[in-house]
Amino acid sequence: MSKSAAPGYAGSSSSSEGSVTDLKGDEGWLDAEEDLIEENFISLLDDEVFSDVKSMLEHCKNKHNFDFLEVRQRVVSDFYDNIKLVNYIRSCIHSGLPVTSDISKASFADDKFLKPVLEDDALLIALDELPEVTNEVATSGAEGSTNLVSLVSELEEELRCMQNQFDKYRNSVEETLNERWNDKLKGPDAPKEEEKRDDDSHYFSSYSYNEIHEVMLKDTIRTDAYRDFIYNNKSFFAGKVVLDVGCGTGILSMFCAKAGAARVIAVDNSAIIDKARENIFNNGFADKITCLRGKVEEVILPVDKVDIIVSEWMGYCLLYEAMLDSVIWARDKYLKPDGLMVPSHMNLWVAPVADPDYISDHIAFWRDVYGFDMKAMQAGIHDDAQVLNMPSSTVCGEPFPFLQLSLHSTIIKDLVFKRKWETKLTKDIDALDGFIIWFDSFFMPSRDDKVPEDAKAEDWEKSGKQGVAFTTGPMAKETHWKQGVMLIDNTKERPAALKEGTDLAGELEYAVPEDNSRALNVSLTWKVNAEKENSQFWKMR
Repeated sequence: MSKSAAPGYAGSSSSSEGSVTDLKGDEGWLDAEEDLIEENFISLLDDEVFSDVKSMLEHCKNKHNFDFLEVRQRVVSDFYDNIKLVNYIRSCIHSGLPVTSDISKASFADDKFLKPVLEDDALLIALDELPEVTNEVATSGAEGSTNLVSLVSELEEELRCMQNQFDKYRNSVEETLNERWNDKLKGPDAPKEEEKRDDDSHYFSSYSYNEIHEVMLKDTIRTDAYRDFIYNNKSFFAGKVVLDVGCGTGILSMFCAKAGAARVIAVDNSAIIDKARENIFNNGFADKITCLRGKVEEVILPVDKVDIIVSEWMGYCLLYEAMLDSVIWARDKYLKPDGLMVPSHMNLWVAPVADPDYISDHIAFWRDVYGFDMKAMQAGIHDDAQVLNMPSSTVCGEPFPFLQLSLHSTIIKDLVFKRKWETKLTKDIDALDGFIIWFDSFFMPSRDDKVPEDAKAEDWEKSGKQGVAFTTGPMAKETHWKQGVMLIDNTKERPAALKEGTDLAGELEYAVPEDNSRALNVSLTWKVNAEKENSQFWKMR
């Protein structure tokens, strides 16, 4: 095991003149005065104490027929495996369980074994000095052989890395040659095969950076709702197995562990999982929370079923990013029949808006820019849905609940739909400028709890009803989801003024575009007082 593989640990071997380690120079080495350090090595298999690690390991081998070095060479692949193996053995002994030489790597795979069983365990400090079992180690008792083996081990590791690099290079060359050969066989006029688009790559990579997680964690409406539901219902989490789909920084997993969950499995396919694992370890939950990197559809969970699935999967207009598909898949495969989904219900709302100030600042603005007409800049400005926090004063009609998703029963085909909607204007307006969409989330403690389709989150807790709820709508404190804003293209003809009490009705559609499975298309039709039908289509990407 090379020193570089064990950051933070320093060797205690003395460095004498002519030692093999002199070949490496002084850089990166930290020597300790042996006569100033007294270390006690507690036996792996009983309570006897030794002054050096070699004597302790010989004791285990002679008295208990357990060759730690042989087991280590067979099952350990990196420095952390060393730590986990030692702590696994010690935890078995402390629990009265037998320890034999047929230990497999799977026995100590859980990250909980990174936590020391013994405080100030001298063996953990000395791990990087232990020799591998080789003929030279077995036959040579000369001073410095340990250092020689360490050097050989480093060189072997470098050789393995070079071999891996060479293999990758060779495979790359083979693929290039095969492509060129196939192109030659097909001829210059052969149509090129269309490369399959990977919509997931950008999606998952976008969650690898701190900024997006900082925004979500600072969204107290969002984060407090999860925390309050979990902490207020500790009896539901105590002793349970929880699956956290898309765990991000690990905050929800740690909420569940702190609430008493026996085990939490945190899954994420972005590089943030590495920081989540460190967050979990630093807060003392490594023995309860297992982190897995990959899509939940592809990773292998260490359990057959879970009691609770917790996930913050919601996107703009609720379904942008299409993460709910994965949560539903995980529910169908892993959740017990009486298991709980957190959150449990979603209500989607649509309302008309009139915002002359926004239109003047961002649309009409292009008609006079320092005296120049730049209306060309308006082209396509109404094609994309905006994500904005609209003032509540811009809502000019009664919000309409056009869809409810119950997470215990919703299926994937429910996520593409057409729904009728209707409203009545609540004030006079000079023009109908567009529509906004938002969602309310409900966290119910039982899968038998019902939430009315027209239930408003801002009224839910005020009424003293069970559970926790929050809204992303314009009538409450802003969340990072804000609202989806669909502006009507009123540039082609002058819009009509409308009076309070005017009826609006139509149909709203959610669809997934063919060119990006993570994006969302929204279509709306509307009639004013049941007269001429209007329609428009917006992309959210």
